Order: sequence, then structure tokens, then C-alpha cells
Amino acid sequence: MLTIDQITTALNNHQPKTLDQATTKHAAVAMLLTDTASGPEVLFIRRAEYDGDPWSGDVAFPGGGIETVDAGPQLAAERETREEIGLRLKPENRAGQLDDLLGAYLPIQISCFVYLLEEKPHLKLNGEVVDTFWVPLEELLNPQRRKQASFEYRGSIQSHPIIDLDGYCDRFLWGITYRLFESFFSLLGHNSRDFSKK
Repeated sequence: MLTIDQITTALNNHQPKTLDQATTKHAAVAMLLTDTASGPEVLFIRRAEYDGDPWSGDVAFPGGGIETVDAGPQLAAERETREEIGLRLKPENRAGQLDDLLGAYLPIQISCFVYLLEEKPHLKLNGEVVDTFWVPLEELLNPQRRKQASFEYRGSIQSHPIIDLDGYCDRFLWGITYRLFESFFSLLGHNSRDFSKK
């Protein structure tokens, strides 16, 4: 079973690969973890549905675009977390950073920062977020939850690997947030070929 100590050690030993895509929109997100009696859990948000929003209704981490008021991507992730779910992150909560990713379909660069919380906090959602829920990391590693799914995205039928979140949310995990988890689990000694493609 994964432990917070394993996660902390892996992040401390990781030198994140950052990108400098001057012509690409840059966004930052926060992966929020807490320890429980049955192991670490991660917080997800479900975004509100808006016409024209490419992430409408998606399961994701709190975060958003870097603005001129932000002194870098980490502070952008912390500002967006505060605005979206009412959680003020502290410097001592930061555990590390994952490698930056580029969007597969959209011209966007994503930076992801990992934070450890002592307990599950009370959250106050703004209009951009309609739900939050915690999922054990072990559930995200469960091969039975890892599938290939076909669905409509941006006007065409796409086939992508997903993580089924049945029992936690009626949406599945895919796209950039899925890829961030692949990067995260790879740091911890797991990778895609370990998982059954059911």
C-alpha cells in the first residue's frame, strides 16, 4: 500500500521538468493529498458545465490559468485553490512538483504542485465548482477501474484511457488530470504497463 512517507520521499528526490512555451497558455493546478487510516486519499473537484468551456463538467484538480497578479505557477495554483474551493494552502503543505505537461488537444501547458494536508478541510465552493470528493490512491491504481472508453469530445468520437470513478462520481477521470496521475504514479514505481487494459 502506498504511504505518505513514500510519496514525500519520491517528491523530494524528483527534479521536475518545466517547460518554457512562451506562445502557449500556462495553467497551474494543485494535487491535494491527506492521510487516512486506510491510506492516502486525493481530492477531486467536478467543474461546472459551461458552453464553450473545454473542461466543462470534468473531474479535475483545483487550478486555472496563470494571471499577471501571480508570481509564478505555484502561487497561481494556490490562488485558484483559494478561489475555487475556499482553501488557503500554507508553504509547509507543499510536498513537491510533477513534470509539466502539454495539452494533447489544446495549446496549454500545465504545472502541477502536490500538497499534503493534515486532515480533510471544510471547503467552500465557488460557481466554477459543483462538487468535491476524496478518492483513495489505491482505488486509482485498481486495474478494474482502468479502461479504454469512447466518447464525444470537441465534435468527434475519441477513444482514451480512463479511470472509472464509480462509487465516488458519475464522471470518469481522463485527459490532462489522468496524465498527471500517470506521471505521479510513475514517480512512485508504478506505470501504465502495470495496469490491465480492460
